[in-house]
Amino acid sequence: MATGLKRRLLRAGGWRVAKRIIKPIPIVGSLLAIGLAGHEIRKKGLLRGAVHVGLDVMPVVGIAKGLVELFTGDLIPDIEPQSRAIKKRSPVK
Repeated sequence: MATGLKRRLLRAGGWRVAKRIIKPIPIVGSLLAIGLAGHEIRKKGLLRGAVHVGLDVMPVVGIAKGLVELFTGDLIPDIEPQSRAIKKRSPVK
């Protein structure tokens, strides 16, 4: 069980590093940013996520932002997990 958990953590960490390295590449990075737009918007909220994706898609700005984020982490923070949770609707009677 411990090796399975380690393997999952390495895969997740490896994917994060790969995304951060690929995003600064002009055309490929823009396609990656568009492909991950839904995920980023869900993590950051509508406005923050749209700004994040919009900056990543712009060629020069996206490269600069990607390189800065490679060393410092996300410039636009994620929203808190509790406010991100979808509230369950009560059944209609």
